Amino acid sequence: MMVLEDGRVFRGSSFGAEGQTLGEAVFCTAMTGYQETLTDPSYHRQIVVATAPQIGNTGWNDEDDESKRIWVAGYAVRDPARRASNWRASTTLQDELVRQDVVGIAGIDTRALVRHLRTRGSMKAGIFSGEAAAAPVDELLARVNDQPSMLGADLAEQVSTDRLYTIEPTGERRFTVVAVDLGIKTNTPRMFAERGMRVHVVPSNVTLDQIKELNPNGVFLSNGPGDPATQDAAVALTEGILGEGLPLFGICFGNQILGRALGLKTYKMKFGHRGVNVPIVDHATGQISITAQNHGFALEGEAGQRFDTPFGTAEVSHTCANDGTVEGVRLVDGRAFSVQYHPEAAAGPHDAAYLFDRFAGLMEGA
Repeated sequence: MMVLEDGRVFRGSSFGAEGQTLGEAVFCTAMTGYQETLTDPSYHRQIVVATAPQIGNTGWNDEDDESKRIWVAGYAVRDPARRASNWRASTTLQDELVRQDVVGIAGIDTRALVRHLRTRGSMKAGIFSGEAAAAPVDELLARVNDQPSMLGADLAEQVSTDRLYTIEPTGERRFTVVAVDLGIKTNTPRMFAERGMRVHVVPSNVTLDQIKELNPNGVFLSNGPGDPATQDAAVALTEGILGEGLPLFGICFGNQILGRALGLKTYKMKFGHRGVNVPIVDHATGQISITAQNHGFALEGEAGQRFDTPFGTAEVSHTCANDGTVEGVRLVDGRAFSVQYHPEAAAGPHDAAYLFDRFAGLMEGA
């Protein structure tokens, strides 16, 4: 069974490993890319509910992981595929969930569950199967509510690399980038490398002096999990990078970190944006991009808002066409910018991949 913090219970069948898992229940509207979703470090400590009814039909392969492991706390689906059917598959989703000890649930009414989360908001939850499901519901509900909240959760260090590693460029090296790993996805340094960038991926607790020793042309702030309000060290690091005048690019969690360094506040969204079909407005050009997103926190601000910072005038550069959420900030002089969505989305869409070229142009002109 899946138990929500408000007492709502969904009963189904075991999917993946048996046992108990706790996390924040969120929903993802993507119809494809479940392997990339499950291995995205930004989903750490979250139970993901798939809105697409059929999950697992392409199995699991050895190429599409966005990190070295599955990070979701649990997985809730309606209709798991009975068998995998894809030439790239090396195993099934069911077998991979078992191998990595990820507890899931299948056969539930995910439409009702998603509607409930959209109405009430993302909330604490637990999935219980096997012997764990034999306990009284009141006891399971108490376990759910005793877990820490995502509000105030400091998780970036838990998913970050513990040592520097380097991804070499494809072809001739044009630039050197230091990527601060707050929960970076595999495809991000790959897209930098395709544009001639050597990428030094560094731990989240890196210092400004350590970054400067690598002599980068620019610095990147990655995506990641948790509450951006806990990231005072990352904000201070970003302020130091801006003070040095280094070109800066941020994605998702990195957008929130840059926004905080520029003086904006963050807040927890009711149910967040998670999927691959979210429309974004670039207010400089009026261009609409369809984007992949995964965030439950956002920056405060309004479309086109300009504000003063210690590093010059900044502005809200992008917003969500659906609800007006801030989706990008930048310094008006151009040397730092970030977006809330994922231009590196491996499962697509690829509308925003040009932002990597924009970063290359920024470093070229520095």
